[in-house]
Amino acid sequence: MTDHLDVAGLQRRLADFAAARNWQKYHTPKNLVAALSVEASELVEIFQWLTPEESARVMTDPDSAHRVTDEVADVLAYLLQLCEVLGIDPLAALNAKIDRNEGRFPIQE
Repeated sequence: MTDHLDVAGLQRRLADFAAARNWQKYHTPKNLVAALSVEASELVEIFQWLTPEESARVMTDPDSAHRVTDEVADVLAYLLQLCEVLGIDPLAALNAKIDRNEGRFPIQE
């Protein structure tokens, strides 16, 4: 199922999912940012007390890997919904940010 995924298609699926449940009224920028923050915090919670070495191995444990994957999906879902509501192209935004960072942080030779 992941062969032909794209950002716009995922945003459409998320919008269709919300529309089918009449949830669009809850998908305000404020609510989406709050939900994104909660989901990011749930991802942080998984890593909170791990050593750096343990955190590097988190995907080797099937239960931990499943939890991390689910939380990453939740974070991405809310971020994509926020971008949709605000009219932000997330890939263009990231590309522009990388361009700015390359200027701000030149390679030191």
